[in-house]
Amino acid sequence: MSKITTELLLERAVPRSTRLRKIETLNLSKLQLKTADLDPRLFSRLRHLQKLDLSDNLLDKFPNSLTLPDLRVLNCNNNKLEDVTALKQFPLLEELTYENNVYLTLNDDYKVMFLLQNLRLLNGKDITKLANHVRRVNSHKLTSKVTAHWKKFFSDQLPEKYTAEQVNSIKKKFLKSVETNVVYGPSSLSEFTRWRVKMIAEEFLAHSLGLELNCDTEPEEKTDENEEEGTESPSEAAEDVAQVTVTPSKRKRNHSKSSPGKKRSKTQANTKEEAAVNPRKSTHVEDDLAPDKARTSNQPAKEATPEQGAEGTQKNGEQFPKGQSNRRSNQMTGEQISQEQDSSVITLTPVKNSKRKEDVSAEPLHFLQCHSKGNSREDFKTQLWSCVFEPVLDSGARKDPIVSSSRTVATCGGESVCLIDCETGTVLKKYKVATEEFFSVAWTTLTMVIGEGRKKAHNILVAAGRRGIVKLIHVAADFCYGEIKAHKKPIATVCFSPAQETHLFTASYDKRIALWDIGIPDCDYNFKASQLLVLETASIPLRIALVPTCPEQYLLAGCEDGCFAWNIKLDKGQKSRPFEAIFQFPGEESMTTSHRVDGLAFLNDDVVVSKSSKPGCIYLWSWSKSFDAKGKGCQRTMSAVILAELEWSTTDMSYLTLSTCPAKEYVFCGDEKGSVWMYNLSSYTTAWGSPKGKRSERRISPTQILKWPELQVNGEQPPEILVNNVVADPAFSYLVVLTSVNITAIWKKS
Repeated sequence: MSKITTELLLERAVPRSTRLRKIETLNLSKLQLKTADLDPRLFSRLRHLQKLDLSDNLLDKFPNSLTLPDLRVLNCNNNKLEDVTALKQFPLLEELTYENNVYLTLNDDYKVMFLLQNLRLLNGKDITKLANHVRRVNSHKLTSKVTAHWKKFFSDQLPEKYTAEQVNSIKKKFLKSVETNVVYGPSSLSEFTRWRVKMIAEEFLAHSLGLELNCDTEPEEKTDENEEEGTESPSEAAEDVAQVTVTPSKRKRNHSKSSPGKKRSKTQANTKEEAAVNPRKSTHVEDDLAPDKARTSNQPAKEATPEQGAEGTQKNGEQFPKGQSNRRSNQMTGEQISQEQDSSVITLTPVKNSKRKEDVSAEPLHFLQCHSKGNSREDFKTQLWSCVFEPVLDSGARKDPIVSSSRTVATCGGESVCLIDCETGTVLKKYKVATEEFFSVAWTTLTMVIGEGRKKAHNILVAAGRRGIVKLIHVAADFCYGEIKAHKKPIATVCFSPAQETHLFTASYDKRIALWDIGIPDCDYNFKASQLLVLETASIPLRIALVPTCPEQYLLAGCEDGCFAWNIKLDKGQKSRPFEAIFQFPGEESMTTSHRVDGLAFLNDDVVVSKSSKPGCIYLWSWSKSFDAKGKGCQRTMSAVILAELEWSTTDMSYLTLSTCPAKEYVFCGDEKGSVWMYNLSSYTTAWGSPKGKRSERRISPTQILKWPELQVNGEQPPEILVNNVVADPAFSYLVVLTSVNITAIWKKS
């Protein structure tokens, strides 16, 4: 519709009016209004407006100069608001409602309580007592912590004389340091705390050093494009300003004994009950591997018993680098969580990385150390396990795999899940649970109700690991809206059904694979999850894959003791089912079913790629020729019809998994030396697909091997590098390599 006019305002006034300045109540709901429709010049004529209804529109923010000096009541329900700080322009506001704005969180509630000194009712609730606490007690505590932080880490760095440039430099470092290290109150309010800390710190510097006060109260601070991403500790901040020669004029002394809150990682437990589960383990699950023990041998580590703990869902906040559209991050669940964009700087010197003399087809782009425990740059023990590219919304992803992902990838390892922009190397978001170790992530797209009958597609990320709990994260809102306590033992891997967007499979160390319907959250993030099916396995499932031609009927799993298939059709009565088939593969002397399958994926609708404990090779075999559906319901042994073998490393190291890029007919697998083996199989697949397709007699050599470049971290080379996982986006534009030494490598195809 057209923009708001004088005639429309007069018509929508309650009661109707003949003069704009006489309007006291105005109803502009359900007009499909966007922010650009709120013309400040026109609204400035509403000098006596007291009540304004803007509900059920499409507003994503407020213009900063609407000039409504007498506004007392504002209704913004059912919009798309992303920020509330512009509401400070209505100082007399007493009643405010903005329910069903999916991007607003608890942090925004606290912001408006601080900004609007006369606010009494927020979303229909009396907030007078809480607002007084926010404005007084909270502010006093944070002020004490900010001044104490300055005194402890920055005040001694000031010389007698200083320049304006030097003052601005120390101001920038101080603001960044306090936002990172000054904490107070529950972690669900960390975004609000950082916002207030920045405000208080700027006021403190303005009074102490005579610096110009930045009155911008926007929740995000745009970082310089050339500025290194990451958080810094107080000691690092002090070191950085050691050369700053600044001395202020007389400064107000602060005698607060408050010390800044500093993030600390929990000491890793040495007991068996508290040891971290490591997927690189043997079948003897009773044994332990100390979580801090470096892996230097080729022997797999053992599974440890996970420590179980209760959690509660909360929200949290974070700031993100320049160029990101939605900067608000939220807490995953009750443990101490933080979202940082920390990624240690690693100096890269590439070496020649092609096994053959052909031109290099992929070049190293970024090397990130963003899953560090406690944000330590010395952490080379955190292992990275899983990564998945985010699907592009409204791209017809199920029909065209080439356009089914963006350049954003989710990675997991240790206590955190990161979202990374592959082109820029920017860590867009980071979700951390101090007591968790994440093993697997997966994406789905849900169509959610966002208003009265209105629906919108949103990407949902799930993450799971050591605690057996599935986290459900609404990425656009930066909010972990729930969790599913799926298993009592760690979850090795998860995947969504391509046929049913709410159907999630979880494979656990309890020797079960469960099918869940995660439901679709409503506007208040209420959802209902239910278990639909349990598949009993003979050993621990490591990798799972749905058969592309019948994803609602058959599931394939690579386990510690073989490769199995189940009928997962939901119209069958039994909810708990044994496997329907176990597959034999060539052994040293004959066909055998007893082997660990730690790599499993489909190259196309029929060709399965699997890696077992037999050193030096990866099998390609036909699902349709191997699996006979006759006599279904009986547990039967079937021989895998091998189509080819891929030449691979002769290592006996386990859990170096593989992946495929079906659209480009590529297979990828890392090795124990940091290399990535790439196989272009486009010249073979046509022959394999024919009814008389024969097995390739010779092992297929890799098309190319990408060697790990020479890296220096803090002047030293990282320890022995194992490539735990390597994944390409559907178009094979980027290659993401996850290692055993807490380094995520991103390669770009030339």
